This record gives sequence, C-alpha cells and structure tokens, in this order.
Amino acid sequence: MNLEVIEKTVSQVVEQRITLYGVTWEQYEIVRTNLDDCAGLRMTYLEGTLEFFMPSQEHELIKKVIARLIELYSLETNTRIYGYGSTTYRKQAKERALEPDECYCVGSVKEFPDFAIEVNLTSGGIDKLEVYRGLGVPEVWIWEKSRLSFYYLHGDNYERIEGSRFLPNLDIDLLVRCANIPDQHDAVVEFRNALR
Repeated sequence: MNLEVIEKTVSQVVEQRITLYGVTWEQYEIVRTNLDDCAGLRMTYLEGTLEFFMPSQEHELIKKVIARLIELYSLETNTRIYGYGSTTYRKQAKERALEPDECYCVGSVKEFPDFAIEVNLTSGGIDKLEVYRGLGVPEVWIWEKSRLSFYYLHGDNYERIEGSRFLPNLDIDLLVRCANIPDQHDAVVEFRNALR
C-alpha cells in the first residue's frame, strides 16, 4: 500500500480537529470567507476560540442516516420540516458561530433552526451546547456512543429532556435502533416499515 492510499484511508476514519485561541470576530469572518470553498471543513467559533473540524466518513454516514430517518418521518406523518444541513449560523454580538451537522425548522422557515443535530465520535473540542445557547437554538440532539441525547433551551441554559419537543410523537428508541443499522438503505427501509 502506498503513502497516498494510507493518507486517504486515515482521513476517512479519523476526525481532524485544530483549535486556535485569541481569534477576534473579524479574524474569524475573514477566515470563514476565505475557506468557504473547502469541502467538508466546519468551523466553530466561541468567544475568541476557533475550531476547524474535518469530519470522518463514519461521522458523515451517521449524520446522514439520522437526517434520512427524520425526513422520512416527516413525510410519513405529514409533519412540515425544513432542512438546512450544515448552514453557517452566527451572532457577532454573542461571538458565536458554527455549522451544525444537520438542522431543521418545523412548521415554517425561520432565521435559526428549531433543532440541530450534532454527532460526537471523539471527545474534546468547543462545547457546542454553549455555542447553540448563544445562538438561541431551542433544541439540540447529540449523537454519542450510539445513542441520542436531547437538550432544550430553558431560559439561559439547556436542560436534558427525554425526547424532542418539536417532534413529540417520534419514537426515539426506533430512531436510534435504525440509526445503528450498518447499512443506510436497510435502516431507512426498517424505519419506514415500522412507521407504516
């Protein structure tokens, strides 16, 4: 196996994260603008700390299967949702910015999503809940260790809740079970069959 093949294989498996400190909002905006064309690159900014993140193939597969399941649920239940993928959200006054793994508005299009989904395969990095808090995103779903946790913004802080307040009839156990099926197609088919 040559070095190029090894580097490509490692980049598909390992998430890459670089953190810079003491970065002003203006510097963040310049970097964000200049790196907009870098495919897959995500940036998170929190009060002077800037994190660059390149997700692994596993990360992208998990976030995509969760998105497919949520979107299938919305179709099967006639729930109106609007997906934004990893759009950049920012608030200069709060010194916060990020690109969610996936995010949605329920019922109508809004300036910020009703809920965002984050996939955590490795530890460390900027506290995403703190960033979302400053952006005012009402609900955050975090996938970690093959499970989903839900957080709802109550006042100025997130509290852990049992399921989504925006999709209250969504069977979370079913969603998690299907998201853990290794083949995306099989996961979507099983989820669809269970909904019907």
